[in-house]
Amino acid sequence: MPQNNNTPCRYFADPQILACLMRLIPALAAGLLAACGSDQAAGNRGGPSGFGGGAPVTVIAQRLEPQSFTDRYTALGTAQANESIKVTVRSSSVVTGINFREGQPVKAGQVLVKLDTRQEAASLSLAEAQLKQAESQYRRSQALAATQVVSAADLDQLEANLAVARAQVRGAQARLDTLSVRAPFAGVVGLRKVSLGDLVSPDTVITTLDDVSTIKLGFSIPETFMDTVHTDMPISAVTTVYPDQQFAGKVTSIDSRVDPVTRSVAVIATLPNAGGALKPGMFMTVSLEKQRAKVLLIAEESLVPREGRQYVFVIEDGKAAEREVIVGGRTPGFAEIRSGLEAGALVVTEGTQRLHEGTSVTVTPDT
Repeated sequence: MPQNNNTPCRYFADPQILACLMRLIPALAAGLLAACGSDQAAGNRGGPSGFGGGAPVTVIAQRLEPQSFTDRYTALGTAQANESIKVTVRSSSVVTGINFREGQPVKAGQVLVKLDTRQEAASLSLAEAQLKQAESQYRRSQALAATQVVSAADLDQLEANLAVARAQVRGAQARLDTLSVRAPFAGVVGLRKVSLGDLVSPDTVITTLDDVSTIKLGFSIPETFMDTVHTDMPISAVTTVYPDQQFAGKVTSIDSRVDPVTRSVAVIATLPNAGGALKPGMFMTVSLEKQRAKVLLIAEESLVPREGRQYVFVIEDGKAAEREVIVGGRTPGFAEIRSGLEAGALVVTEGTQRLHEGTSVTVTPDT
């Protein structure tokens, strides 16, 4: 088959054509460079300027004036019972009676659990019998002492024996009383951990008892709020369990020390809980507010973050000047300036992306 002589490779293989192309390439490159230079010069003469001495950049700016500001802090806390204990026994014995139901409200002094009392009851009977004998001997000796048949020393000894017998009765009665476990305060019992016939010891938890008529809410506040929070200060708390309900209460105690690690202070508030809606262990949120005056606020869009720091542009003598600032509290759309700016500074709020140090600027007339 004959070779196609019209292929482009045929022309590139021609030495004369290659030589002509080599002479044209430098000329084409010079033309392109000249065109780029003219475009750049035209841009410098008439285009917008953000990095040179061209036309000023139009920006929107705000005069920095002191104003009032509200610090808001959300504290997270855990609900606690006003009083809470684990019900246990003082001595080992066998459970003979359970006088409560799980979740039942009980009164102070109500018997919750009875233990085997046979041995202690026998000891009490013996002590009472010895007391009767001591009392009888003492009464007879008193009558004989009047006729000096019984000496004063013997009468004193009988009186001492009587006192010992009375003490033994009280001790036996106390040991017997410990075998009836009573509620030390009014509250609600929890789940039962024992059954009839169980051998229990002081380490055995029978149930729990919580006084939930009042709930203690423990939370922490930063040390900057110490001058705002005080005892009897009203607070309100919410929980995700009842999202549409607020629980009002007041601060009852504030810790006397600041935690050196977290720089916070522990606070306890009490919330009335007559209906029993709140349970110990529930997660709750408390909102605190602190009013401050003469605070410098700027629009958040004025901030230029860079390398973990915050900067703003201010206008001085018609030119942009960059200033590093320290930001404090925030509120929707605004940020507090702690340091880096003074009142009266003209801060750029829109157009910062086209600015750098020394850029000529023009503020729009309507601002």
